[in-house]
Amino acid sequence: MGESADTAGTLQTFKAVADNPLTRNVLKALSKHCEKDKGNRLDVALELYVGTREDACISCRFSRKLLSPILGAACRGFGLTQEQLKNKFRDPYWRRGLVNVIKGIAWFGVRRPYVPGAPFQVVWNITRACNLKCLHCYESAGAKGMDELTTDEALHGVDILADAGVLILAFSGGEPTIRPDILQLVKRSSDRGLFTAVATNAVLFSSRKKVKEFKDAGLQFAQISLDGLNPQTHDAFRGVSGTFEKTVQGIKNCVAEGLFVEIATTCTRYNLKEITDMIDFASKLGANWFMLYNFIPTGRGVEIVESDLTPDEREDVLKTCWNKMKVAGLDVLSTAPQFARIAQEVEAKPVLLGDAGAIASGLQDESETYVVPTHFYNPHLSGQLKQLADFIGGCGAGRFYMCLEPNGDIYPCVFFPHEEAMRVGNLFKDNFEKVWRHSKLFWEIRDKDKLKENCGTCQYRYTCGGCRARAYNYFKDILAPDPGCVLNREAWERIQLDLKTKH
Repeated sequence: MGESADTAGTLQTFKAVADNPLTRNVLKALSKHCEKDKGNRLDVALELYVGTREDACISCRFSRKLLSPILGAACRGFGLTQEQLKNKFRDPYWRRGLVNVIKGIAWFGVRRPYVPGAPFQVVWNITRACNLKCLHCYESAGAKGMDELTTDEALHGVDILADAGVLILAFSGGEPTIRPDILQLVKRSSDRGLFTAVATNAVLFSSRKKVKEFKDAGLQFAQISLDGLNPQTHDAFRGVSGTFEKTVQGIKNCVAEGLFVEIATTCTRYNLKEITDMIDFASKLGANWFMLYNFIPTGRGVEIVESDLTPDEREDVLKTCWNKMKVAGLDVLSTAPQFARIAQEVEAKPVLLGDAGAIASGLQDESETYVVPTHFYNPHLSGQLKQLADFIGGCGAGRFYMCLEPNGDIYPCVFFPHEEAMRVGNLFKDNFEKVWRHSKLFWEIRDKDKLKENCGTCQYRYTCGGCRARAYNYFKDILAPDPGCVLNREAWERIQLDLKTKH
């Protein structure tokens, strides 16, 4: 009890410092652009703090002095030394992320769940053109859209995101690799300091030369869709024969070129029995992550709604994935936010990670490193950092990430339908940072205490909270219970009754 009280006390101390109106006003002032040093004052101040910059203008040097006590409070609050903090944030991407965190504190305070100063990740469906015909496609992709952006417009869009402090830009589609100017967009993104990714079917990546072109342009991460271990399963789901072999070769080429590779699978009744072996296959191919996507009945997915898993099937496969990660040799993630609840229930605590990435349960000391599954990343937290679970967990839509359409329209998530009620703005017609800070829809999604039963009173609402896209696509209500959870079986049964009535 004493350790728990001390832990809570240190967090409250940090919260008291960071949530102080004076502190937040100071941080807002530090978030402005410096013309002399050509960067955000926070970023320049952090470079001075961690030692990657030796000189700066007098205003940025003063900013570093103002920032130091706030970072000191953060170190004390989470049991870190200042040297540990400096070592981590010498990496430019981590430093950019810290700037985003600090901006979030300045604008929104230390809230649960946490909202950063800009989305950590933007998924940009850069084209509706596609070379496949996937059964579940949220974009109903095929032909190029009439309103897609020109190269100059898209390049300007990348600049807007970079200036706002976005950390990760993932080009998706449709199929982003077939857009003629995609290499220019990847290069601009990389040159502007964004961690740059593509979500692809990897058909074009079956050519290693093509993969090398993307890597040379600055691509760092490839999320590659593979929807079955059996070639027939994958090809039937993707709508084009021979796709499996090309996709697997694309995965091998990306691994060989040194990209960070995530194999992504949308789990349905078509491939449910293949998931365990697919994780082994992903590890054998040398992938870094395996992502289990929730099926969402949107786009063409509404036509195969009967293929959705029952809550019990989802529960079982997520438990299987969690336990499989202990021996698979790669991280397993899921867009199903229930994954975090299952991790906590299976282990009765977050789980110990060894140096090789294998997971084992056991001791409970401050040297342990724990996994807290989130929407698109499995943070490994140790010591007092375990307190962050309630702040970073749960559905990330409109909070840690958001979606852009081919014309620049902004949505909370790629799985939200293209309805005016779900569109929160446009990258070129609206002020991007104001949309992030003030969108009514975003704030509805962010407030987990507003959720309806059973999500709203669930003890896991901050680490899970249900998938808001599933809630909306099934019930036309973003605050409705997620019918994919075993704690919401009544909601699932209502859906099944409605489907039977319609048929």
